[in-house]
Amino acid sequence: MSTQIKCIITDDEPFARKGLQGYIGQIDFLDLRGVCESALELNSLMKKEPVDLLFLDIEMPWLTGIEFLRQLAAPPRVIFTTAYEKYAVQGFELEVLDYLLKPISFDRFLKAANKAFDYFRQQQAAAPAEDYVFVKADNRLEKISFSDILFIEALENYVAIYTREKKIITHLTLKLLQEKLPAAAFIQPHKSYLVAIDKINSIEGNILHIQEYQVPISKYQKEEIMEKIVNSKLLKR
Repeated sequence: MSTQIKCIITDDEPFARKGLQGYIGQIDFLDLRGVCESALELNSLMKKEPVDLLFLDIEMPWLTGIEFLRQLAAPPRVIFTTAYEKYAVQGFELEVLDYLLKPISFDRFLKAANKAFDYFRQQQAAAPAEDYVFVKADNRLEKISFSDILFIEALENYVAIYTREKKIITHLTLKLLQEKLPAAAFIQPHKSYLVAIDKINSIEGNILHIQEYQVPISKYQKEEIMEKIVNSKLLKR
């Protein structure tokens, strides 16, 4: 792996923060970029400091780690650090990399860190150099250029890919397809949609207008989505 894993610690307990800082300091591929006392502080920091991995406590004042993670449109990878086993199912549903129960021993922390290292190394190895993807539709493989995609809609175990010319339905999950797309060019305004930023014609309330189509924006993600669209400098005028 050519680069280090940029990470942030968030925990409302000073002793827990100090312990995690000490552990991270012993692992050469972890690059600590910040330490936060709450999800609200983390929210502010992430707007200034993009990272790869969060070491995230769950039960915190104002906003829990789970609530914070659910409102992110494109969250980094997460390792939960908590004193409570009862959130393990939610952690699984949110596809966190690992779930560490306090008190956390160094050998257990190292195992989680190595799991993160392996994940990011695999992501780098699998990163597509191409600007297209092949999908199976109507018993044939069809090539779709990323630049032709308007948006993608999740349909249970299928997705509908809307392009400039047609609609293609294929047996894939939205998450799997998202991993194949260039992250900087697409946003997820709603759990059921991925949208090409440069294909957005206008925004009205909680609706993205893309040619003749309308795609909803989740009310919990609107501020973050709007910021990404503005910062992309790709929105048509």
